[in-house]
Formats: sequence, structure tokens, C-alpha cells
Amino acid sequence: MVLAIRVHQTGGPDVMVAEDIDLTPPQAGEVRVRHTAIGVNYIDTYFRSGLYKTTLPFSPGNEAAGIIEAVGEGVSDFKPGDRVVYLHGPGAYVEVRNVPADKLIPLPDTVPDEVAAASLLKGLTVQYLLRSTFEVKSGHSLLFHAAAGGVGLIAGQWARHLGAHIIGTAGSQAKVDLAMAHGYDHVINYAENGFVPKALELNGGRFDVVYDSVGADTFPASLDVLKPRGLFVSFGQSSGPIPPFDIGILNAKGSLYMTRPSLFAYNATREDLLASARELFDLIGRGIITIPIHQRFALKDAAKAHQALESRATTGTTILVP
Repeated sequence: MVLAIRVHQTGGPDVMVAEDIDLTPPQAGEVRVRHTAIGVNYIDTYFRSGLYKTTLPFSPGNEAAGIIEAVGEGVSDFKPGDRVVYLHGPGAYVEVRNVPADKLIPLPDTVPDEVAAASLLKGLTVQYLLRSTFEVKSGHSLLFHAAAGGVGLIAGQWARHLGAHIIGTAGSQAKVDLAMAHGYDHVINYAENGFVPKALELNGGRFDVVYDSVGADTFPASLDVLKPRGLFVSFGQSSGPIPPFDIGILNAKGSLYMTRPSLFAYNATREDLLASARELFDLIGRGIITIPIHQRFALKDAAKAHQALESRATTGTTILVP
């Protein structure tokens, strides 16, 4: 029997219950992975709440790291004992799981399991945001909301490495201080007086791009800090979805661009996924990016992890430990 966190009906964190389940041997093309660390991400709450649809019952979770215990027929790229990490979900909030081999990413010796589980989804998100959605180069100016979150802390370090001028926003002085220690040139406490005037002052003008995972609370004000033909990137909605709006506002505020990208669209092929992961793990291995793991919960306490995440009580990354 395997310990799993299961959701039988969508709702708040309390709908997640710990259960023992049976696990079949890996089928053709699968491997069995014993998890050593499981990543917790805001997207997990979207599946749990029902905002994102999936078949009930299910286990939340999209990423985990661990050790291969067995391989199914036809698997030749991996063997028992290999350290791996993956993005494949939902389904990761379990002790042991069968995973399609083509979803696995081998782990270099320079990246510990906990760091891999804490960074893969968030780090690959930053990779496509900064390297593809908008190709950040030296001299670009960026505004990044939720700078003290797991994605935000990676983004600050990566953007600094690319030579960009990056300003963040955060909701408390403690979060401001944390983000400042992770690459940002300036961080604004938007809980005090908003962010638009201060952002324009600190940047000396408007920004090339705004990255927003907050949603309702930061829109449409974010459009007011963009240069003409600037880009607004919406990649999350921790405060609720952006409400319907008149698309003419993009014209009125300077022929702006707006996009709602996803990690999986930018990593649709295995080749893209492995290349993105190699770039992320290279920067981590060289110490250019550090991954602050500020919250650890036992797997059985996944509901507490979601409560902390949704109350915005967390900083950096959160993991579950089987």
C-alpha cells in the first residue's frame, strides 16, 4: 500500500484526505518512482478547488523528485537507482508513483532532490517567461509582481544574470527584504500605496514588460507602467482571475500587447523540455540561481501546505516530504 493524498470532491484544503492506495507494477513505457520530495505550487490549488478540471478522485501535484525503483517494458533510457525529477500531473502527492518515462528528467549530481522538486515547475516557468515569451536581454526593464514567491525569487536572480533592470512588488516589508536579496534592483511594498507611481519613479520611466501572476488585484493598473507596444504577461491569478475588459484599453494605453502563456505550450516536445531543464539546472549547479525552500510539510499534512499557500503566508518554495 502507498500513502496518497486524494480529492474526492473539489473545494477548500480540507477536501484533501490521506489514504492508502494500491499501486500496480509499471506498465510498458512507465517507471516506478519513489518520491523523496514533492513540489507544491499554486496550480495545485486550482485543481483542488475545481478551477482547473480533472477526473475525480485524484491526487494533486505536478512535480516530484525521487529514485527509480522499477522500469516497465520498453524503457531503455532509465534504470533502477537513477535520480529523476518530473512534471506530470496531477497525481504527485503520493509516496510512490508510476510515471511515463518520457516525462522524466535525469538529475545532475549538482542538484539535490529537494531543490529539484522545489524548482522544476517554477524554474521552467521563469525560463519560458524570460527566454521565450519575452526574450530578456541586457538593458531591458521588467516589473515582476509577487517577487517574493517561488517564481519571483528565481526570476529576480535569472533576470539579473541576463543584465536586465528588474523591479518587483510584494505585500509586506519582510517579503520586500527577501526579494531584494534575490536579484531585484528595487522592490515595492504595494500594500502601502499601490505600485504605479513608485514603479515609474524607480525605473525612470515605463517598462518593456510586466509579469503578473496575481491577477485581479494588479489589473488594469499594470498596463499604466508599460511603454507603448509593451507586453503584459499574465501567467497566474492568485488574487482571482482578471475580469472581462474592453480590448480597446490596450489601444488607448499605447498599442499594448497581452498574452496568457503556459509552461506546457512552451515545452510541448521532449527536446524542448530537456533543453529548458538543462538551462535551469546549469544555473542552479553554478550557484547563479539559489532555491530557498522556506516551508516543508509532511505529505500527510498537504492540507496545511495549501492553507499556508492560499493565505499568502509563504515565501520562496514549499515542498512535501513523503
